[in-house]
Amino acid sequence: MSRRPPLLLLLALTAGHAQAANLVASVDRSRLNSGETVELTVQSSDVTQFGKPDLSPLEAQFEVSGTRQINQLTTLGGDNHATTRWIITLLPKENGTVVIPPLQVGELKTQPISLQVVETASQNTSAELAPVFIEANLDQSSVYVQAQALLTVRVYHSVSLYDDSSLTPLQIPDARIEQLGESRTYEKVINSIRHGVIETRYAIYPQHSGALMIAAQTFSATLVESRPPQENTLQGTKPGKLIHVSSANLPLTVKPKPAMYPADAPWIPARSLTLTEAWNPEPEHVQVGDSLTRSLTVKAEGLSSAQLPAQPSTDINGLRRYPDQPVLDNQNNDHGLTGSREDREALVPTRAGAVELPAVDVVWWNTHEDHLERTSLPARTLQVATNPSLVVDTPATPTVITAPDDDRLWLWQLSTLIFACTTLLGFGLWWRARRQPAVQRAAQTGPSPRSLLDDLKRATQANDPQATRQALDAWARQQPETLADMAARFVPLSDALDGLNGALYSESGHFWLGEDLWRAVKAIPVAEREQDPATDTTSLPPLYPK
Repeated sequence: MSRRPPLLLLLALTAGHAQAANLVASVDRSRLNSGETVELTVQSSDVTQFGKPDLSPLEAQFEVSGTRQINQLTTLGGDNHATTRWIITLLPKENGTVVIPPLQVGELKTQPISLQVVETASQNTSAELAPVFIEANLDQSSVYVQAQALLTVRVYHSVSLYDDSSLTPLQIPDARIEQLGESRTYEKVINSIRHGVIETRYAIYPQHSGALMIAAQTFSATLVESRPPQENTLQGTKPGKLIHVSSANLPLTVKPKPAMYPADAPWIPARSLTLTEAWNPEPEHVQVGDSLTRSLTVKAEGLSSAQLPAQPSTDINGLRRYPDQPVLDNQNNDHGLTGSREDREALVPTRAGAVELPAVDVVWWNTHEDHLERTSLPARTLQVATNPSLVVDTPATPTVITAPDDDRLWLWQLSTLIFACTTLLGFGLWWRARRQPAVQRAAQTGPSPRSLLDDLKRATQANDPQATRQALDAWARQQPETLADMAARFVPLSDALDGLNGALYSESGHFWLGEDLWRAVKAIPVAEREQDPATDTTSLPPLYPK
């Protein structure tokens, strides 16, 4: 029995290690031209695994140009994570769709990866016979205004270069330019000669229609030449010569926005577009006063996130909306830039029943198929239930007094006479008290209105929405009017309360400033802020009045 715990512990550690170990394969690009190389990266997190991947499955469809291994140890939170990467340079032997088969290291295997190898005709030009040459091309000869055009600049060299190479910055008037990641390098066989390739890609967004000329790009570098040491007359100079090669000018036709595009809709030219919705929490069981976060995400291929407009905001009966800052993101892929915009807002129901959310409709122009499209989310109905914690106690049903029987009429008459006498006596005492001198009012118990006002001032100056709400509740309970009545008659106070509620029920609450609320409270007429303890029977209204 004493040996079971160590055995169970060993089995648990072994199972945990099996779950943590994995073997993942990835490529630097999935689309390439014939004769170009691609880098395959195989990564393992199994620290107990030794050896290297079996590359024999690659021999049928690829030529292995080189391999290298990188070991890395990362410490995070006191835990050590070791990874091993094998970087394999592959040259496809065929065109079309080529599949990298699974590779095995020990008992682990990678997943297969598909490549698209595009066949290109060899031009056999004089430029391609030079040791260094450059080419630039556009993915299309004409685009719509503010749509994406992809410019790819490739530098080919069959000789070694020093690391002082440079490419002139791309500058185009009346156009936005986004470089798609860092320059990447690979190899390509041209005329049976292996060339190194330096590839740089740009996304160009013309801002005006008409003819646009993309100026030539110039590449500068120093060639590595083999020379005897005695030929270097100056110490420290590089034994090579500086070269400059330039690409050709590229014309681009920019088309205006189509006439059939709706005039009141923002112009969105994209290759594809998706619209998704997310809720936190899910709105199946929502009550009055609950806070729901709704996220609308627009993702457009061929546009940057800065070009995606915000969704129009509409007032919804029975719902308060507190928008948050949008989340913008850009991703690079084979088709250029894919931008996404996430608009989040806090929704707080203010009444029970059905609350209708309108449909969300995005109009955009499909640049891939060249036609108008609409992407929509259907309308939605929220069934809002009553929140028991916010229900005000209803007054008791009045008692119905029935007429007495005839045999008890004298009792009713006697009670009426006694009530009349006591009423007259009370009126007389009241009249006598009016003629007496004023009596000093007894000191009230609990915090004074002045101290409560000081607490409210400190909370607003500290820009703390939670503390401000508590201080505001305590101060409002000693006022002759409810907070809702004061806000209804004093617009600055109503606006300041909306700002406070927005800070309490949105994710950007820490950006709230209490200066406006304190200024609004101080600006309430003095007659509305004076407090009479004898008439202090009002209570604070609900946080979200109907």
